[in-house]
Amino acid sequence: MQKKAMNNPTSPNYIDVSIAFEGLSLNGLLTVPEHAKGIVVFAHGSGSSRFSSRNRFVAEILNGAGIATLLFDLLTEEEEDIDQRTREYRFDIDLLTDRLIGVIDWVSMETATAALPLGLFGASTGAAAALGAAASRADKVDAVVSRGGRPDLALPHLAKVKAPTLLIVGGDDNVVIELNQQAAEQLQVEHRLDIIPGATHLFEEAGKMEQVANLASNWFLHYFSGS
Repeated sequence: MQKKAMNNPTSPNYIDVSIAFEGLSLNGLLTVPEHAKGIVVFAHGSGSSRFSSRNRFVAEILNGAGIATLLFDLLTEEEEDIDQRTREYRFDIDLLTDRLIGVIDWVSMETATAALPLGLFGASTGAAAALGAAASRADKVDAVVSRGGRPDLALPHLAKVKAPTLLIVGGDDNVVIELNQQAAEQLQVEHRLDIIPGATHLFEEAGKMEQVANLASNWFLHYFSGS
């Protein structure tokens, strides 16, 4: 693992990591609090990156609860440049799922994180990748949270998911609510759909992202503890 401390006074605990597998090198931001209770790997939505302000906000709440976090880029720098012009990769759920599986395997082998219970937090299309990866690595993933996600894009994998799954959707995000309801019907594992009143798709309204973070934190802590 190549890493270096980030010189960012607002996020002093982030470590810049290079995640290498299958000839790829993906950039990530890793934080491991002392006596961490588990680790959450973030899969961002289409057109986003490890620097997503929304996911970093959630990550910092999780860190404060004693949960390690890894935010990473699903695409290489070259692929990101292509995607910005063509949008070729952002809805390639199979590709994004394979990348997330590779990162899960990486986390499972790294000394600092290998022994920790593992959760996935997916936003938008990243939620589909998270559920697909959870189905593929059922022995490694302990919990999943989707924020404003598109779990319907992982439809072929939903019945194989073994990790308890929390689906969080904004109350004003009507189309995505329906898609999440349809996906929830396919889940054969413990799951819950939480709708946050007054929130739109990106949870930009005051206090709404904090609600997301607190729901996610409680979900992960519950299942990391083996309850």
